[in-house]
Amino acid sequence: MGLYERLRAEHGPVAPIVLDGGIPAWLLLGYRENLEVSRTPSRFSRDSRHWHAWKDGGIGADSPLLPVVGWQPMCTFADGDEHERLRAALTESMGRFDRRGIRRHVTRFTHQLVNDFCAAGGAEMVTAFAEQLPMLVLTQLLGMPDEYGPRLVEATRDLMKGTETALRSDAYVTGALKGLVDRKRADPGEDLASWLLAHPSGLTEEEVVQHLRLVLLTGNETTTNLMANTLRMVLTDPRFRASLAGGQMTLPDAIEHVLWNEPPLTVVPGRWATGDTELGGQRIKAGDMLLLGLAAGNVDPAIRPDIGAPMYGNRSHLAFSGGPHECPGQDIGRAITDTAIDTLLLRLPDLRLAVEESELSWLSSWISRHLVALPVEFMPRRPEPDIVDEPAAGVLPPRPRARPTPEREPAPAPLAHVIEGPGAMASGRVPWWTALWRRLLGRPSGSAPYGRRPGAP
Repeated sequence: MGLYERLRAEHGPVAPIVLDGGIPAWLLLGYRENLEVSRTPSRFSRDSRHWHAWKDGGIGADSPLLPVVGWQPMCTFADGDEHERLRAALTESMGRFDRRGIRRHVTRFTHQLVNDFCAAGGAEMVTAFAEQLPMLVLTQLLGMPDEYGPRLVEATRDLMKGTETALRSDAYVTGALKGLVDRKRADPGEDLASWLLAHPSGLTEEEVVQHLRLVLLTGNETTTNLMANTLRMVLTDPRFRASLAGGQMTLPDAIEHVLWNEPPLTVVPGRWATGDTELGGQRIKAGDMLLLGLAAGNVDPAIRPDIGAPMYGNRSHLAFSGGPHECPGQDIGRAITDTAIDTLLLRLPDLRLAVEESELSWLSSWISRHLVALPVEFMPRRPEPDIVDEPAAGVLPPRPRARPTPEREPAPAPLAHVIEGPGAMASGRVPWWTALWRRLLGRPSGSAPYGRRPGAP
């Protein structure tokens, strides 16, 4: 945020920036400028084939930007009638999910995750909770086998960061989804993949794959960050938690406050100018790339002169973009976050931060800011029986859950192997969220509480 404010002070609401590979672009810092660009596709297209760097060969085939901004046959890179056709298929298919059924699944998965660490009296909540729950839910909604979970968590995050292995991660995700589509074409079910295949818009197989990829990538990254940011605020801001406990503020209200101050995606690429124009005092040329600065726009002094004023329940933020390309799955992300944190706090009402707040750290990429770790402690508890509910319409039924034993845990593979392809799957004998948590922390789940301060009760 400090960088955004320096750019705002020097350039105003629209600032010139340079992306990986020396690619020039414009970053929108103003709230009104973000809305103007997102709401006028005739001037600022979502189709990256307008990009002069693309036309002139300035983007290499190995550019880590390509998985995010390279044109693909899906609604986020289309305008007009084609956008309406693709968007209708996605929104109408997602609309078939029973929201109460999703909440029941989130509740059940939350109890299962808490059972994995509640006896230890401590855990690291980013890797043990926030990074796992969204993918658990999404793989269920898409109709994917459970064993894809751990590899998808790592590959999707790597892809979104734009690292040197982003293209390899993208190949793994795409390969896994192509396999899913092949299976669902032969044996359809009550899931998003099957509904997209059957939608009257007549999506091609490639269009189905790319829209499933869109849901998986954006849904996981945004919900993971929203969960981690909301939980951190609950644990570190006494007024925040007191308001929740006293009933003065609901958890959905609190989530909107977090979406104002810490949107899950700080920057959304991109839009491309369809002709020469002017924006925020800058001369924009045809084919220029613009990045929506969601985090910067949310704190624009022109609309928030008092940054400390509470924004509870106010949904006019930019966290999910705006205009015809506004995020279609935002309410599912809110439902997952709200239900998960509410269930977590009911299970562990004495949950508290295990380190000083000043010890928390973040990793930033060009489009998001990710909390590295959120170590917590609480009174150890016995695991509760798994919550099993009746399957709801449009949500897959509960799956069997095997309890792990140390001698049966498979050896984890390094990321380089993880992203090679969907071939070698885990045996499924150990729940993947347990194996991934142990793998990331480098210790068994029953070891001493994470980050316990000397002398802490």
